[in-house]
This record gives sequence, C-alpha cells and structure tokens, in this order.
Amino acid sequence: MDSEDYMLQGETIDDLQLCGLMILQKEKAFRFGTDAVVLSNYAAKYIGKGKRVLDIGTGTGIIPILLSAKTHNCTFVGVEIQKDIADMAKRSVFLNEQKGTLRAGSISVVCDNICKIAGDRDFHGTFDCVVTNPPYYKLGTGYLNERDSLVLARHEITCTLDDIIKAACVCLRPLGRFMMINRPERLADTIESLRRYGLEPKEIQFVYADATLRPVMFLVEAVKGGGAQLIIEKGLVIN
Repeated sequence: MDSEDYMLQGETIDDLQLCGLMILQKEKAFRFGTDAVVLSNYAAKYIGKGKRVLDIGTGTGIIPILLSAKTHNCTFVGVEIQKDIADMAKRSVFLNEQKGTLRAGSISVVCDNICKIAGDRDFHGTFDCVVTNPPYYKLGTGYLNERDSLVLARHEITCTLDDIIKAACVCLRPLGRFMMINRPERLADTIESLRRYGLEPKEIQFVYADATLRPVMFLVEAVKGGGAQLIIEKGLVIN
C-alpha cells in the first residue's frame, strides 16, 4: 500500500524528519507543535532501555512515535478520548510499521477516558514512565476554538490536570517517572497536585522562545515515592 492509502479525507501525511517516521494529521484539527517535540526530547533522557511508557492524551500519537526513535526497545501505550483522533493515531502507527520505521507492536493506542483507564487494575502499577502534554487551560480561561477537537486538546473538559496526575500515580510502578510540559501559570497547581498523589517533583526546566523574555512553558520530572530534592535546570531556549 502507498502512504496515501492510509489517509482519510481532510488528512495530511507529514514527514517527521526523524528516522523516516511519518504521521497523519487532520487539516482542520489540533496538530502537534513545538511542545510535543520539546517534551519528547526531555522525556527521552529519563526513559531507559526496555521501559513501558504511558502517554496520557496522546492525540495523533506524536509523542510515542517520536520517542520510539529516541529510546531503546521500549513499548508505549497512548490513551486518547476522541475516537476519530485515536483512529488516526492507530493508522499512523500501522503506516510506520508497514514502512519498517517502527517496531511492530511497540505502540498501541487505547480510545478511552484516562479517568476510566486508571480504574482498570490491568493498568495499576504497570508503567515505568508516564508522559503527558495535557490541556493547558482551565475551563473558562483562554480562547475557546469553535472546533471540538481543539477545545478538548486545549481545555480541561474531559479531565483536569489533577485527574491526569492522579491517574499517572495509579499507573506508575514505585519510583516510576512522570514527565510533563505545561504553561508557567500552571506550575503551582502542578506541584500541589504532584505532591498530593505521591509524585515528588525532582526537576523543573523553563522553556523560552526568547532568553530575554518570560518563559512560555515548563518541563517537570517527578518520581513516585521519591525523596524531596528539587533541581531547577538551566533554561531551554527554542526558536
């Protein structure tokens, strides 16, 4: 089959410029941005060989697909609540498997709400790492886009930051690692929620579009049951 055979109307196939990997995206829905690339680079340094990784709110599957090329012999499970987006992510995985750019069976996509998944005992304590690029805005803040997929991707409608962190703790093994990217205004909420559920923040790195301006994002790494010792890493400047 040609790559175009995996596409539906209104979709594009984009070259990730990494090990021949490709991804399907909708022309008029949420498309991955710099934050996904930054998070995958950050998380990769904490994901050891052969680890089992959960991506909460995987969307197009961009983070597991990128991490497949940046880690060694790992397996990934992406959870996405939107049926059409989850289906597209599955087709991206299958496309890369057929092209030989992705190890068969290394990525699976589950269409469900993470709050429900966290109640499944098959998920309890079974992951070495959890990554997430969550909705940044509390409901009632930020710009509400008219397209449902963009609203769900950007705003806490189907789950909150607290829900995601609670689910991550349930799914992680003891001393498992949690990595997230978010906006600076959510930093206090993040630290409060992490500690509420037993995930100790170990490192924070601020991300800047311009080194002379305020940060636009932050990255955090936390450990389930870890000791209290927080490091503020030097800032990351992106173009």
